[in-house]
Order: sequence, then C-alpha cells, then structure tokens
Amino acid sequence: MPLAAATTRLAPAEGWQKAYVFSPDNVRLCWREHHAASVPPQRPALLCLPGLTRNGSDFADLGTRLGPGWRLIAPDLRGRGESGFARDSLSYVPLTYLRDLSLVLETAGVARFVVIGSSLGGLLALRLTTAHRAAMAGVVLNDIGPAIEPAGLARLRANVGRGGNWLTWVHAARDLAARNAAIHPDWALHDWLAFAKRLCRISPQGRIIFDYDPRIAEPFRLPHGDAGADDWAAFEQLRGLPVLSIRAALSDVLSAATQAEMARRLPSLRAVTVPGVGHAPTLAEPAAAAALDAFLIAVERGERE
Repeated sequence: MPLAAATTRLAPAEGWQKAYVFSPDNVRLCWREHHAASVPPQRPALLCLPGLTRNGSDFADLGTRLGPGWRLIAPDLRGRGESGFARDSLSYVPLTYLRDLSLVLETAGVARFVVIGSSLGGLLALRLTTAHRAAMAGVVLNDIGPAIEPAGLARLRANVGRGGNWLTWVHAARDLAARNAAIHPDWALHDWLAFAKRLCRISPQGRIIFDYDPRIAEPFRLPHGDAGADDWAAFEQLRGLPVLSIRAALSDVLSAATQAEMARRLPSLRAVTVPGVGHAPTLAEPAAAAALDAFLIAVERGERE
C-alpha cells in the first residue's frame, strides 16, 4: 500500500530530483537522482544503496560533493522513505530488492554503474553480480562484508522495527543520540538532528516517527530468512572489478579479520579503516571521503583505458 498522503518529509536537498516506477506487485519505488548537465554521458552512474532502515537521503551530502562530476542514483528500498509499503511483508527480502533495483536501473536508463552500498546495501551490491555483472564498473562496500559479526547482527535484529514516536525533532535527536552513542561518539546535537531528519518523518498526527515500514523486521528476524545465500561466493564474483572496502574502526558488523580475508581473496581490493566511528560511516568522514575520491579517480581512469 502507498504511504499516507498526509505524511510530511523534508524537501529534497538542492540538486536532487525524484522519480518513481511501480513494481510488478504494485509497490511504488522512488529514487533520488543528482547530476549536473556537465557530467560526461559515458561516465558510470553511482548507484547508492542505503542500509536496512535507511533511505536514499543518506546520500544527500555525497550528492552535493560528487554531483558536479557524477550522476548519482539513490533508491529508497520498498518500505522505506518515499517508496511504498508492500502488502506482503515477506517481500522485504534481498531477492525482491534486487528485482526492484533492476527495474529502477532500467527505468532510469543506467547502462553502467558503480555501486556504493552501506550495510544491507553492500550485501545487495554483492548479489547484483548475478544479473548485472557486465554493467558494473566498481563496488564500494561500506562497513559490510561476506561475513557479519554475530553481535552486530543481533543488535540490528533487536533494533529494526522498534517504535519511535517523538514530539519534536530535538526530542528525536536526543533519543537517537542515546541509542547510538557508541556509533558516533563525537557527534554533537546538530549532527543528531541531521541524522533524525534523514531517518524519520512527520506522521499525519504530527509526531516524529521512523520513515520505514516496521514490518521490514519480520523476514529479517526469521532464523533462516536468507538461507542459501553464499556471500563469499558472491564476493568472488567481484574479481576483476575495482573494489573498495570501508570499515568503521568501532564496527560490530565488519571485523578487521573479515576485511583482511576479503583482501586475501581479492588482492586488488582497496581497504581503509575510518577511525572513531561504528556501523556505519556516513562517507563524509575525512578518511572515507579521501578513499572514495581516490577510488572513483581509479575507476574513471580504468574506464578510459
């Protein structure tokens, strides 16, 4: 079912446009797009995939920074942001997300792309190789890998679908800061306010609530909700592509050992650790931004050769 018309969100950041397409099961899929007219048409697009409870607005700052030189496509996965809620909660699974992303790519006319995937978005980046390997020009895995630490997985499972209902944005920001203090220990109130406005919306009743369907938790909490997936095998399919692994130093999701094993299996992989943050970096941190800029320069150079 579509989101209620009375729902209120902040206007998209300057330079972003929104577009929509309906999935075969009648879910409205939204994506944000940012690009300048001067972007060379042959340059790959940047397909920006958010985490489990997040949406395309997480990449607003990235669009401001990279938009003059790159076309960015930032989808809201079904059940998040301005994409509709699914009638069947069991469609909130990677297979359906991948089908939705294929439809978005086709509708947006994207022939070649670099995936920038945070958390769940990174796992989807791995699995996009099944249908889109030939169109992929590179992959950025933001604090995610083929193996997830049990403690981090347990935390994510416990948090997803938890209610949130606040009177003001400041109330929401302070509560989110208390819940996530270990992830961004250096953030001030204005950082948490910006975080809240990316993660939440104003309900028809005028309260601040999370901007996603709480039922996305249902398949995620099943003991074997993603049985049969072999993400190490999917990771191996990235061989021959430029790959950047960004790890948060305080992460409870991607361990240093897993990142080292990724580098062992894929010797060309670029790896960076972002100090002072947990799962997941915003990509605005100096270490992450510098690594991403250098990576995209290498991708562009490789595309010309």
